[in-house]
Amino acid sequence: METGNGNKQFWSRWSGRYDWFMRGNEPLYEEMAARIKTRLDRRMNVLELACGTGAISQRIAGSVRDLEATDYAPEMICEAKKKPHSARLHYSVQDATDLPYGPETFDVVVIANALHIIPEPEKVLHEARRVLKKDGLLIAPTFVHGERAGFRPRIRMLELAGFQAYHKWDVQGFEEFVSRCGFAAAGKRMMGSKIAPLCYLEARPTDG
Repeated sequence: METGNGNKQFWSRWSGRYDWFMRGNEPLYEEMAARIKTRLDRRMNVLELACGTGAISQRIAGSVRDLEATDYAPEMICEAKKKPHSARLHYSVQDATDLPYGPETFDVVVIANALHIIPEPEKVLHEARRVLKKDGLLIAPTFVHGERAGFRPRIRMLELAGFQAYHKWDVQGFEEFVSRCGFAAAGKRMMGSKIAPLCYLEARPTDG
């Protein structure tokens, strides 16, 4: 996952156990990947930010021409590379706030479950908008503020382990944030549970 220094240390420490830690979310990742794949085709060059150990990357790589999957934590990329994967999938360590790619390089940018744990997510979306083609698509599934009582204790447990959630948007707040960063919503779907809801949001760059 892509975060600031504190969370970078967290993911580095947990990288070897991350897949075990997230095993309960496998059905959610399957649902996200299946939905993402409906927006892809074999002509596309796709960039994934905050790919972690490749849970989404592995599921969608076969549907595109090229998938550049990146993460800020070298240990996460190391774990991802250990898994068998398509020749179309290329992993690398990158800072999502300062990407090395040229303007209008990608047809789609995916950032799943990460914007809320990045200190300055507006910088990430600025870079995503820069590297997206003018008719490109941003796919940004993001956990939003839960409705039930179990949400706050879950976040507190993660914080005690060294994890920091910098932003606790509700659905409307998340949509407004994406809009302020130069994107227009193109589709939305709620996934997950009421304790840990996920807003699957698609958006396109605006002209401004």
